[in-house]
Amino acid sequence: MPIVHGANLSPFVRKVRVALAEKGIAYELKPLVPFGVSDEFKKKSPLGKIPCYEDGDFVLPDSSCIAAYLEKAQPQPALYPSDPKLYGRALWYEEYADSRMVEIIGTIFFQRVVRPLVMKQDPDEALVKTAIGRLPEIFDYLEREIGGNDYLVGNRFGIADIATASPLVNLRHAREKIDAKRWPKLAAYAERIHARPSFKALLAEEQIPA
Repeated sequence: MPIVHGANLSPFVRKVRVALAEKGIAYELKPLVPFGVSDEFKKKSPLGKIPCYEDGDFVLPDSSCIAAYLEKAQPQPALYPSDPKLYGRALWYEEYADSRMVEIIGTIFFQRVVRPLVMKQDPDEALVKTAIGRLPEIFDYLEREIGGNDYLVGNRFGIADIATASPLVNLRHAREKIDAKRWPKLAAYAERIHARPSFKALLAEEQIPA
């Protein structure tokens, strides 16, 4: 059985786990916090980051690489569009989520959740305030991109939605919400994607102390 090394609260680990669930691939999660990882793990994931996918003697780090591999290994149900232009757009949204969204939302999550729960330190609310001030740039963009569609690319669920909705879970864990009056399409979109069984099961698993 394949193994996913990583922490369930990581948006990147979550992205891979949702992809696996959508494709109906059974796997084992081996919990791993990406702080001070062992030299042995770095042989599998040279950057020392999570997730890392392991299936026998096949080892692959990085969530985007893993998701792309899974698509080739088990093409159905497809999570990437076959149309070249739509495929390019899907890759763009995945990159946007993994970079800009995680950069901003990750700051809030780290301060509000990781520092107090893992590091036993008080959050730096000044950093949180600055990051929250940057959320509208993300929300405005996604509100426009969603438009009147249910999904981001070709109006079909896929990797773009998985990648985009994953860090929004971390925002929820950090006790921040999308203002449905200001961003009604995005708020409805997040609720819709998070209600899918693949996301819902993980949300039930990810219990954050109040």
